[in-house]
Amino acid sequence: MKALLDMPVSRSLLRVLEAHGHEGVHAYNIGLERAADWELLELARHQNRVIVTADLDFPRLLALAAAEGPGLILFRGGSYSDSEMRDLLGRVLAEVPPEELERSICVVDRERVRLTRLPLQGKQG
Repeated sequence: MKALLDMPVSRSLLRVLEAHGHEGVHAYNIGLERAADWELLELARHQNRVIVTADLDFPRLLALAAAEGPGLILFRGGSYSDSEMRDLLGRVLAEVPPEELERSICVVDRERVRLTRLPLQGKQG
């Protein structure tokens, strides 16, 4: 699996991805630290990358577009330390098959991991 890490998440998550056999890039490292969310979505879709973020705008954008991708790993439920994010991402990568992450929104918080299959049309209201 390939991932695109958004600005709200630590670059240290790249090590977690690599440890689980995945490849990732951080928006900062590729000069997209000021990119709009829709630009990151387009890049992730074009490069077949799952977006890893804490930005709640991404599910809304995916729903409005009735998009089938890119997949999304979304940290919710407050602010997390880098260590907490690394642990939670490791849990997701160990529990959820990459092919599911690539076509779902995976909402992660301290208590649980929830998957919602894309596209989201008809699920908003």
